[in-house]
Amino acid sequence: MADKQEFEDRLLSLGLARVSEAAALASAQLIGRGDEKAADQAAVNAMRDQLNLLEIAGVVVIGEGERDEAPMLYIGEKVGTGNGPAVDIALDPLEGTTLTAKDMPNALTVIAMAPRGTLLHAPDVYMEKLAIGPGYKPGTVTMSMSPGERVSALAAAKGCSTEDITVCVLERPRHEEMIKEIRATGASIRLITDGDVAGVMHCAEPEVTGIDMYMGSGGAPEGVLAAAALKCMGGQFFGKLLFRNEDERARAKKAGITNFDRVYTRDDLVRGDVIFAATGVTSGSLLAGIKREPGWVTTETILMRSKTGSVRRVSYRSPVK
Repeated sequence: MADKQEFEDRLLSLGLARVSEAAALASAQLIGRGDEKAADQAAVNAMRDQLNLLEIAGVVVIGEGERDEAPMLYIGEKVGTGNGPAVDIALDPLEGTTLTAKDMPNALTVIAMAPRGTLLHAPDVYMEKLAIGPGYKPGTVTMSMSPGERVSALAAAKGCSTEDITVCVLERPRHEEMIKEIRATGASIRLITDGDVAGVMHCAEPEVTGIDMYMGSGGAPEGVLAAAALKCMGGQFFGKLLFRNEDERARAKKAGITNFDRVYTRDDLVRGDVIFAATGVTSGSLLAGIKREPGWVTTETILMRSKTGSVRRVSYRSPVK
């Protein structure tokens, strides 16, 4: 029986960092090896093993897929010892499997934890996403604006020219028209091949990453993870589920979603305090990747708590076994 314990995010945060680190270290063995599935499986195995050491009664709400699709870390799987606070877990053991297999930048391991029932159980469908960093008034940009209008509105709020705005976009054929419209404003675009959780996180630190806004469609589960990150780092996030067929609508209904046209804010997707950890697998503009030197391996993890707004960067150096 799980204890009715409070969600002590401060006590759990270091444990969450260890979970993220373990997945990164496991997948690091396969950086540049061209095998996406093997890299992902290594991260899944390590993340699950470490999660089960935590004193929590956890349930995976964002995971590797439905139970019939994923043998481990599937949606609904119980993790932890069962003897701690009841928590929701959202995870992506390897965000950027292709990036890892090809040794390209910005592959991460990502995990978020929150009190039970506070993370949206997002179905595995597409989500239209829009994100900006902290310091802007509510309504500065909205989902109802066109891509060009969003760029102009953000430039006005920032007090700069549209030519000084940079937008991060996932490079996909479906985004070609949006990209043309953004570039017509004079704004620049940073295209990414994968990893839109990292893409959204870039908005929270524009002075470091050079990214002011994220827009475009990607996986809905990753949208919840991105919202969890921005809840800690600051910033605005909006998401709207996109459905291509009745099967995807059925998935949404199964997840308890009834309003298919709803625009979710950051705080709709993450309704309570949350802790978030991400570890760099390959180096990028957010985190350093796994570094190997004779006898040692080093990781960098970003560890955040929404309750306090604290953002820690943790360097972990371990002897090679």
